[in-house]
Parts: sequence; C-alpha cells; structure tokens
Amino acid sequence: MVFWISAAVLTVVATLLVLLPLTRRVQSPVSDNQYDVEVYRDQLRELDADEKRGLIDPASSEQARAEIGRRLLKSAKAVEDDKAIVRPTKSATREWLTLATVLAIPLISWGIYTKLGSPDLPAQPLAERLAKPADQSTPAELIARAEAHLALNPDDGQGWEVLAPIYLRMGRPGDAVAAYQNSIRLNGDSAGRQLGLGQALTAETGGKVTARAEEAFKRAMTLDPKDMRPQFYIIDGWMQQGRLPEARDLIRKLLAEAPADVPWRDQAQAALTRLDHEIAGDAPDVSDVEKTGPDASQVEAAAGMNNQDRAAMIEGMVANLAEKLKQSPDDVEGWERLVRSYVVLNRPNDALEALGRARKVLSADKLARLDAVANELGLADEPDQPENN
Repeated sequence: MVFWISAAVLTVVATLLVLLPLTRRVQSPVSDNQYDVEVYRDQLRELDADEKRGLIDPASSEQARAEIGRRLLKSAKAVEDDKAIVRPTKSATREWLTLATVLAIPLISWGIYTKLGSPDLPAQPLAERLAKPADQSTPAELIARAEAHLALNPDDGQGWEVLAPIYLRMGRPGDAVAAYQNSIRLNGDSAGRQLGLGQALTAETGGKVTARAEEAFKRAMTLDPKDMRPQFYIIDGWMQQGRLPEARDLIRKLLAEAPADVPWRDQAQAALTRLDHEIAGDAPDVSDVEKTGPDASQVEAAAGMNNQDRAAMIEGMVANLAEKLKQSPDDVEGWERLVRSYVVLNRPNDALEALGRARKVLSADKLARLDAVANELGLADEPDQPENN
C-alpha cells in the first residue's frame, strides 16, 4: 500500500510540474518607446520647474518645450503602432493536445506496470542484502559486497586478486582486465596474474590474441617457464597471425618437455601434423582436423586437474574444436565430441547451443546420429517429450 501511495504522489507532483507552466498567461512585452514617452514627460516637468525658479529665460524655455514636445509626439505615435501589431496567440487546440498528452503518459505507464510489473514484491534494500552472512548470500550479492568494499578500499590488493578470476568466469572480461591490472599494481608481478590478464584480454576481443595479450602471456612464461598454459595461448595467437613456423616450433618444444601422459598430447601432435601440412602447402588430412578437439575421455582425464589448469587446457581445446567446426560444419564426429565435452564440463546451455548450430548444417542421416548422442546425454530439448516413470 505504501508503494501505491508513494507512486501516486510522485505521479501527481510530476504531472503538476508539467501542467503549471501551461496555465500561465503570457504578458505582452512593454515597448521601448513607452519608456521614451515617460522620459520626455519628465523632461517637460523639469523644464516647467526651471522656468518658475528663473533658471531659464522664457524664449529658451519655449524652444526647448517645442523640441521635447516633438519627440514626445513621435514616441507616442510609435507606442500606438506597437500596440497595433497583431502578435501570435496561443492555439486552443494545441493547448488541449498538450494537456491530454501530459495526462495520458502517467495513465498509460500505470496501466503497463500493473500488467508487467511486480508491485507486490517485498523491498530488497541493497544495504540489507549486503549485510547478510556470506553463507546466506547469492553469488551476485557476494560480488556486490566485494565491489562495494573495493570502492571504499581501492588499494586492497587481495580483494582485486579474488575478484579478477570471478569476473573472467562470469563473462565480464573488461572488469577482469581492470581487476588483474590492479592486482599486479598492488600485489606485484606473478605468472598467475599475467596469465589471467592475458586470458581476460583475449576474452575481451572474442578469442583473438592481441599484441597486448601476447605480451602478458610471454611475461607469464618468463616468470614460470614450467607452466605450459601461456604457451598454448601464444601458439594460438601465432596461428591467428599466420606465423605458422613459429607456432610449429613452440609445439615441438612443448611436446619434447611435457610428460608422456599429459591429456593434451594427442591434440598437440595433431595440430603439429596439420601445421606441417599447411607449411608444406599440402591439404591436411581429414582425420587430423577431427583430432584437433578433445574427446570425452580426455576431458574427463583433465577434469582431475585444478580449476585453473582445467580452464586453460580444456577450454582452449574445446574452443579450438568449435572454431574448426566452423570450417568443417559437416563433421558429425566433431559435433559429437564438442557436445560431449560441454556436458563433461557441466555447460549444458553451450551443449544445447552447439546442437542447435549442428542441426542447421548437418544432413538428415548425420543429424539422426547426433540426435542419438543428444538423447544419450539427456539433452533432448523437446518440451512435450513424455517422461519415463
């Protein structure tokens, strides 16, 4: 009830603020010649007073009176001419139209709000939500609490350190870039922070490894030569730029230094083979293209890593496979691996989105095969499909 009373009062006040100026009468401006008439009349009165006091002789007084009278008549005639000018008047139709419009706006707004709004929802003041215990807060409230804290304490390096990867996972790469930069500024340089900065810069450009991102990855690689994740991004950037020999040499270096059981070895070897073909000018074998993405078992094997390693390795391979499917959209096995990978990574929305794209490009027989995989994974999205009891 308080809401409706407040809304009604505010609506009335806003409407009155618009309507009141429309009720004012516009006065005609005073002619400049009217002021001249008053001045000349004052001069005549002063002339009479001077003549009575003997300050001016009668002949001079008569001459001055004639000149002032001439000017007075001229100004008086000009005042009459000004009054005779027809000035534009307000249009009654326009005034009523304006009035109707002003009154219709709040009425229409209220009508729409009663249909689409939620006036019965309880109030949710930000201060009360931020004051709740952490275990009772939603992720959005926790982030809002952290942002409010950093707004008051912008030099809290630990706060920026915590918030930066959260921004990146939430799909806010611009905020992640700023957070990583603040963390580096306040906490000092490190391989992890430079890697995160490079990932945020890459995400900000839709997957393109820019020169700025490559610089961050190289810095991370220098600070921790054993961490292979920055090198993956550097390889991807070089391939985007057409620097294929450099990318091939770095892949060979990675394969030589990595343990034999790393889950990405097969993908790296397939990419190396493809690069050899491209550099030599040969068409790559179809099987090489198909192997550029991880299968479900490889994704599951990598799932045992920590979150950052999995995000760097798995996400990179899955993104690479998705990109390859744009070039080979009829590769049904590639679509199967992409959908399975999204399911293993607990990204059902991406899996459904991939299914939707595949259904637009695959032939009927291949689509039936992919639909079978989707049913197996529980991704059948027909709303009227009966449930099995």
